[in-house]
Amino acid sequence: MKALIIIDIQNDYFPGGRFPLVNPENAADRASAALNAFRQAGLPVIHVQHINTHPDATFFLSDTSGADIHPSVRALPDEPVVIKHVPNSFTDTGLADLLNQLGVTELVICGMMTHMCIDTSVRAAKDHKFPVTLLHDACATRDLEFNKTPIPADQVQAAFMAALSGMFARLSTTDEAIAELTIDEPGDSDTKADNAYYGSAAISHPSSTVERFDTPST
Repeated sequence: MKALIIIDIQNDYFPGGRFPLVNPENAADRASAALNAFRQAGLPVIHVQHINTHPDATFFLSDTSGADIHPSVRALPDEPVVIKHVPNSFTDTGLADLLNQLGVTELVICGMMTHMCIDTSVRAAKDHKFPVTLLHDACATRDLEFNKTPIPADQVQAAFMAALSGMFARLSTTDEAIAELTIDEPGDSDTKADNAYYGSAAISHPSSTVERFDTPST
């Protein structure tokens, strides 16, 4: 069974936020389309939210609006939100256990930033034996610099996607991935009923309350 994992599409990455990316709106629009398709198909959706705990952190700070999941992909009450504190979505989060509990065998991943948390999490998924379809048009990154050489975001995106393609993930557009989804028959969504597994602490968003699956970092 497929599951959609949406990584770090949070307010600070958008215009007016503390760490804006290049064209995050386009990626969020595509991620929203994937999210709606998975909901319609009755397939699991897992949101990953980064809360920055580094002493010198300037964005994704706890209890700030910038750390909130962007409204375009905000979680519904029955969708788990996995809290992470490092780029790898599997590190000290219980994500692998959650996926196994839900019976997930294949991941569809999208989010931000391509060169950081997407790259790290996709590679980690391979270590956990999960095949990955990566929605390249539903990911966003930023301009970088190396050895005083500017690297535009579109080149960063292309380089990291090229590196992940094949060995670590199957690259796909959002529309291609949506076309591959199989609609569940009524009664096939037993895993969604097991919401008790998602945890009992809650995270509040501007217009919703979602269940939190949070294993403290060590």
